[in-house]
Amino acid sequence: MAVTLEPCCFQGRTGPCTKEIIEAGIAKVYVGVRDPHKRVAGGGIRRLRRAGIEVVEGILTEACEEHHRGFFSLCQRGRPFVTLKLASSLDGRIATRTGESRWITSSQARAFVHRLRARTDAVMVGSETALADAPSLTARRGDRIIAHPVRVLVDSRLRVSVDSPLYASESETPTLVMTRSAARGRAAREATGAKLIDLPGSAGRLDLKAGLAALGQFGLTTLLVEGGGGLAAALLRADLVDEIHWILAPRLIGGDGRAALGGLGVEELDLTPRLEWIREGRLGPDLHIQARRAPRLRKGIS
Repeated sequence: MAVTLEPCCFQGRTGPCTKEIIEAGIAKVYVGVRDPHKRVAGGGIRRLRRAGIEVVEGILTEACEEHHRGFFSLCQRGRPFVTLKLASSLDGRIATRTGESRWITSSQARAFVHRLRARTDAVMVGSETALADAPSLTARRGDRIIAHPVRVLVDSRLRVSVDSPLYASESETPTLVMTRSAARGRAAREATGAKLIDLPGSAGRLDLKAGLAALGQFGLTTLLVEGGGGLAAALLRADLVDEIHWILAPRLIGGDGRAALGGLGVEELDLTPRLEWIREGRLGPDLHIQARRAPRLRKGIS
């Protein structure tokens, strides 16, 4: 047997995998990476070896860690792996000065975003994006819905109406709404089946670190953030973004357009968030850059 992740050895929502492997009479198991869960952490491998099963470790370890990056993030940091998607003009604008935004990027780029949605546990937007675009956050291929990721709305003052597609009951999973306990209109949202997550913070600045920890308590391991610029900046300021997909369209909107990224409050270049390129490519006419957060360098080192 070849597995990407060490077989578990405790009873959770399902029984221990090690028990099934031993009872099946499997003689040899190849393991890509050890399970970081505190109730496993090598225990599954030890149990298999005690049963006389040969275990070979370290098979494509880096690839297996990447495949399970959400699970590793949840076990080690208590929150999902966070991917930020930004789609803008070449000069970093997501709408004209009048608010027109559909469509800045190409159909190929939009299809790629739906593929991202289809392989993530949850998709998050802020209230500004919800009010401007009325997104449903489903994953589609053409006119067909192929996935219903959990919808997460950051709405500190509960400004987004219950008539929004985000509150539609087409999905079996509830919409999760990050807000303040003092926000009015809670009963109407909960009546749709939505679950409200009360967070500390002011009306405009919720504690997003606590919010992501709450998503981890729901068992969510991967989160795709789709906007808007204020939410993206808040996550970056809090050092909560692990990966960025930035799609740049070959058009210019100008300084009076709406920025893709809000203010980061950075006064020195040495303190700016640094990125490491993972890959660059094309989505139709658009440029696609995938990057990860890089370690912050010491001041004065370029």
